[in-house]
Amino acid sequence: MTENNLSEEPVWTYRGYELQSGEFNTAMIHLFRAEVNRSNVWRQRLDATTNWAVITTGAVISLAFAQKVSHLVILLNLLLVTIFLIIEARRYRYFELWSSRVRMMETDFFAAMLVPPFKPSPGWAESMAETLLHPDFPISELEALGRRLRRNYLWIYLIVGIAWFGRLALYPTPANSFYEVVQNASVEYIHGAWIMNAVAVFYVFIFSLALFTVRLRRASGEVLANPEILGFDIDDAEEGLEQQSPEKKPWFRRTRKRQELVTLIITDQPQKVSQNINKKMHRGATILKGEGAYTHEKHAVLMVALTSTEISTLKEIVVEIAPEAFVMVVPAKNILGRGFMPLEEE
Repeated sequence: MTENNLSEEPVWTYRGYELQSGEFNTAMIHLFRAEVNRSNVWRQRLDATTNWAVITTGAVISLAFAQKVSHLVILLNLLLVTIFLIIEARRYRYFELWSSRVRMMETDFFAAMLVPPFKPSPGWAESMAETLLHPDFPISELEALGRRLRRNYLWIYLIVGIAWFGRLALYPTPANSFYEVVQNASVEYIHGAWIMNAVAVFYVFIFSLALFTVRLRRASGEVLANPEILGFDIDDAEEGLEQQSPEKKPWFRRTRKRQELVTLIITDQPQKVSQNINKKMHRGATILKGEGAYTHEKHAVLMVALTSTEISTLKEIVVEIAPEAFVMVVPAKNILGRGFMPLEEE
């Protein structure tokens, strides 16, 4: 095949339409712009939730000090801030979904254009395809809560706590000792010590959550300086860049890929079925000889390796050509070779 023919070879076909390499790059650029826009939208939603927490905190503190109202108003604000934190953590998980796709395209598509070997890794394509077909949250709820706590909400909780303690120290009368502060915290039949203990437990829980989630670092939208997280070991960094493996994968890339399957098709028309599989699915098939254990009739067995998203197309081909065929679908732990993960990648 000549160089001109290679350059004109379509990289993607669908119902007679052919997508050339330039059109494929254009499609990827549009996908990148769409994911960036999604990230920006959810980033703005995060800021909006933080603004809600700041505004309500300022309003409640002003109300509590300006008028002689119960200090429970400030504790009620703790509940509101916690609700805003939960909402923001949920939004942060959505933001991370779009942000992780942007990072994968930045490092493995656009950056691959600039440095050798000038091609993306096969694992990236599978990860991107899987997250587009079956999107799920790349980070856990705990990591999302911990990150939003450390970024914004710990400071809001601190301000609320200081304001509440200051309110107890000044109203209804200025306190001269900690015992009087505890007495000022009492409400009706609820002793002030109980309320103080409940608030203390709440703050211990909040600070513990922020502390224990520090090591959860799967978020792609964060700038993380830990070299162990960035995709190489500290020992490798000390030995020099030339000794690092060229196939190091970005720390944030999801290793998920489409489920790989092996199908066994027992049919008397193996040639027609295999030809259509090759033509419509661009998949190869291996024809094996088989014999029925009960009838002792000779049958052909087609073995085809494919992914979970191709099963429906295979069923359509078999139903159209050999509706009497018997099809078995077996999950495969890993398939290596052409059309799947290259052997050298393992």
